[in-house]
Amino acid sequence: MGHVNQSIALAKIMQYNYDVFEVTFKNRFYKALSYIFDRLGIYSKSLFHIHALKRYDMVISTGSETYYVTKVLAKEMQAKSVVLMLPKSYRLNFDVIFAQSHDTPPRQRNILEIPANFAYVEPQGMYKSKKKSIGIIIGGDNKVFSMHSETLKKQLDFIKSYYKSYEIAISTSPRTSVEVEQLIASYHFEYEVIYSQNPINPIPDFLKQCETVFITGDSTSMISEAVSYGKSNVVILPMKSKGNNKFTRFIDLLTEEGYVHIFDGSIENKNKKIDFLKYTKRLQV
Repeated sequence: MGHVNQSIALAKIMQYNYDVFEVTFKNRFYKALSYIFDRLGIYSKSLFHIHALKRYDMVISTGSETYYVTKVLAKEMQAKSVVLMLPKSYRLNFDVIFAQSHDTPPRQRNILEIPANFAYVEPQGMYKSKKKSIGIIIGGDNKVFSMHSETLKKQLDFIKSYYKSYEIAISTSPRTSVEVEQLIASYHFEYEVIYSQNPINPIPDFLKQCETVFITGDSTSMISEAVSYGKSNVVILPMKSKGNNKFTRFIDLLTEEGYVHIFDGSIENKNKKIDFLKYTKRLQV
């Protein structure tokens, strides 16, 4: 869903009407074959499943399952091919590629470097603060980061002590472990969402209302939302990671540019926001 949401966010930022289509390669061999076909300049719909489409001015996609399909459909429709994130193993001959800075993209006329993932935030009124508030967004383990309850407890203890007079709102995510959810529930914060019990997303409301929002460092999508909407200060709660990687580079670059503060036992107010609209000027149709 993170990939799908990026594509939808770009369409919404440009205020374009859009439809979402799910495409799948017929099997894993056909996906491997798509890399060879792309190198040879062969573009065939026979490799994947897709329902009938009308004609569009632009085809937008995110993720390796979609890049070859984007080229095929864009050529058939004589539409612009637009992809988000730097495609790996495919030729970079799309009309426009939006590549995140932490992927260190090559300098090429059709590649536009952006500091974070495209994000479009729409508050839903799920959370309504009763006084000055802060938000806490908790993720979980992934292929790079691991979350330790002991470390998180120290971070939460500090936050609760530092913001004694504030209302604290907290939400977990689909990746949050049962152990971490139990830890969070033990604090009895004024507003809490335990995702496994109540799968809703109050994060846009946190970004609209909270003075400061704390986010664990495992999710580029949550961080991208936070640095592109509202006025909240953004503080990253660091997690143990497997050495230097593109995710840690992502956070480090945002820190250098003044968008976020990495929690180190102190709090700094950083609320600079990214204007994604300025990056879309090349996409007018």
